[in-house]
Amino acid sequence: MNEPPRLSEGSFAAWSRDRLAVARRGADECGDVWQLEPGVYVAATAGPCEAVLHRAQDFPKASSPLLPPLKGASGAPTPEERAHAHAARMRGLRPQAVAARIGEIAPLTARFADQWPTGQDVEILPPVRHALADVGLCYLFSEDAPTLLPFASQLFLAREVLVSPSRWVWPRWIPTPARRFRTRQQVAFTNALRPIIRRRRSSGRLGDDLLGQMLRPSARYGLLPEEAILDTLPGITVATFEAPSRAAGWILLHLARHPQAAGRVAAEADLLPADPAATTSAHLDSLRYTQALVREVLRLHPPSWLLTRRATRQTQLADYTIDAGSTVLVCPYTAHRDAREHSEPDRFRPERWLDDSGSPAKPGVFLSFGTGPHGCEGAALAMAMLTLLTAQTARRYHVSEPPGPEPGYQVTTFVGLATVGLRLRATARG
Repeated sequence: MNEPPRLSEGSFAAWSRDRLAVARRGADECGDVWQLEPGVYVAATAGPCEAVLHRAQDFPKASSPLLPPLKGASGAPTPEERAHAHAARMRGLRPQAVAARIGEIAPLTARFADQWPTGQDVEILPPVRHALADVGLCYLFSEDAPTLLPFASQLFLAREVLVSPSRWVWPRWIPTPARRFRTRQQVAFTNALRPIIRRRRSSGRLGDDLLGQMLRPSARYGLLPEEAILDTLPGITVATFEAPSRAAGWILLHLARHPQAAGRVAAEADLLPADPAATTSAHLDSLRYTQALVREVLRLHPPSWLLTRRATRQTQLADYTIDAGSTVLVCPYTAHRDAREHSEPDRFRPERWLDDSGSPAKPGVFLSFGTGPHGCEGAALAMAMLTLLTAQTARRYHVSEPPGPEPGYQVTTFVGLATVGLRLRATARG
């Protein structure tokens, strides 16, 4: 699919309406799935999107082409070691683990709000990304986060270079300058992380962060090899702040454009403790409207608007027989705007998530974090980060758009929808 690299809001809205109209025509004619070209199919509405993401044996998730595993001295981790690494990560990312560390997340989101210069037009995505990188690395590595932050920033830059629009699509085996730069940054990150792993293991002080969870032996697998830890952490490190940063840009833009909704968020946030470190999971749970607003923005602008799956065997999807090797594009963007699932689907209405019918657990209704066996591991962490950042910002400021040209909207298959060059102004609340 050839998406425009950058669009104004008006042209993006027109483009998305065209895409949605095509998707819905295909859905009407072909049972919610349509054929884009030979061997390429689009799951455009809630039901088939949900089905593809749950049928991992038929449509497995491919390994990321942006941060492929590095081969260590002992070779790449085995499938069993990767399964062990996944289980260890999930011990640190499950909702209960995130809830236990809200008091560490909240001060860093409050610091972002405190440091926003008032009365100035600020290009907001860079400071948002820096703040969420602080949160993500602190969650993963606690006291070792400052050591790893510069390397994580370079790793993020390497991904940005890789997804920049290019006239040429090179086979993955060709060592282009961008791929060589990516590899150098992965090596630098793992070289910085390796002594941290060895120090923690030799001292016996493993830590209570995600790295500490990965260092603990499990009853099923035993001790996770060092190379398996180093294989998995660069990707999860960037993921903790990459997609949340894109989402935060959209959230802050909606605070600016919907002041009444922002006022409701501010009223909820006024009940948070004056000391952010005293924030608990109970306080987070009390931010019901704020969470609804975050979820509504993610519905309208899912961080990953298009997911790619490849069929491993001939199978059936809706009215199509999908041959082995065919590509199926899962489109949360169009699924979220399916009028059969959401009334007034193009309208920003956070209240829909407060209704009894607005459960994000309903199949196909909310796919911003994926679903099924390969759903986003960090969904609970991302929701906590975004909810607290939204609450702390609205508590302190009225956010507005400065006069001038509309912000740009970058559309790529890898990166999703990003508010490029978004400038906002913060004015202190009374």
